[in-house]
Amino acid sequence: MPHDLLLRNVRVMGGEATDLLVRDGRIAAIGPAPEAPGVPVEEGGGALLIPGLVEGHTHLDKSLWGMGWRPHPAGPGLTDKIEAERRLRAEGGIDPARQSARLLVQALRMGTTHIRTHVDIDDVAGLEGLEGVMATRAAHAGAMEVEIVAFPQSGVMIRPGVAGLMEAAMRMGADVVGGLDPCDIDRDPRGHLDVVFGLAERFGKPVDIHLHEAGLLGAFSLELILERTRALGMAGQVTVSHAFCLGDPDPAVVRPLLEAVAELDVAIATTAPASRPVPPVARLRAMGIRVCGGSDGVRDTWTPYGTADMLERAMLIGLRNNLRRDDEMEMALDLCTHGGASVLRLEGYGLNPGCHADLVLVDAETPAEAVAAHPPRRLVVKRGRVVARDGVALVEAP
Repeated sequence: MPHDLLLRNVRVMGGEATDLLVRDGRIAAIGPAPEAPGVPVEEGGGALLIPGLVEGHTHLDKSLWGMGWRPHPAGPGLTDKIEAERRLRAEGGIDPARQSARLLVQALRMGTTHIRTHVDIDDVAGLEGLEGVMATRAAHAGAMEVEIVAFPQSGVMIRPGVAGLMEAAMRMGADVVGGLDPCDIDRDPRGHLDVVFGLAERFGKPVDIHLHEAGLLGAFSLELILERTRALGMAGQVTVSHAFCLGDPDPAVVRPLLEAVAELDVAIATTAPASRPVPPVARLRAMGIRVCGGSDGVRDTWTPYGTADMLERAMLIGLRNNLRRDDEMEMALDLCTHGGASVLRLEGYGLNPGCHADLVLVDAETPAEAVAAHPPRRLVVKRGRVVARDGVALVEAP
């Protein structure tokens, strides 16, 4: 439910101290001491005010958050990680409803107000992950907006029945059709993309494809994705996550891909991993390509790392892309705020009058310092309602 609120003595994106009035969940006015009799007041203490952080790529359904420390089981390769995850999921213990709620609340207390989560749909989990995350989304709708990608983590063509499960997931209410490495995992790029884009066309939904494939193999898969996007008139409706092939050092490989990505308004989601080539975010942004940041897995069977902190993720994006000047660090933050909003096509996002009052108060002097230090979040506001205070979420997880 939208709320009224008056924030006093805050510095919008590091500007001069001022006040911000929220009416009915939207920013009504920014300026010194607006009149607001009867409206709850929060003292900002001169803290930095930024828009709600946007998690553009994560996996709520399979985090081990809150389950105690577990030794990381997966081998070095992509297939090793997939098989380890399938084995551990079959053994039980990872309840998608419980674990997605735990990770959502952790993200909330760190200032995230919107999440795009990829939820596994496969022949082991079936639709259990989707059911669990949908329950979490409904339970926490007043504090967090969650967009669900039906994601065939283990493949489609090599797993009989998964194509049908993907269709069932879309009928159940998944928001985005996911895909995964059409050559490397399914070894049938045409068949894989037939399923993914066929579902998108049938249900009128966007697409978000994990593309871990690097080098020429990744370039080939990306070319096929771009061809489908053009042929089906889906410009502006496709995201490619990871896109390691765009980090190839050969400009002859990367340049035509980037030009086509820009032409077709294909968005790129990056998690800026240290061990893989990554899309050069400054170059992509200069070309007008929509780019967002994401945590990917957080404390799951794929990785022991992560805290669901998108300010920390902005720092990692900055480090991986050698962003050092204040304006460059602000760009890293923008990938985790406005960039995420552009990829998720969020309406009414931002810090202008009329925008939804999804706000974060941070103990930092400037946006650059917020990225470098990712200090505590003093206040997190969702549609005018305070949902976290001093690093503690005001909603509960099991």
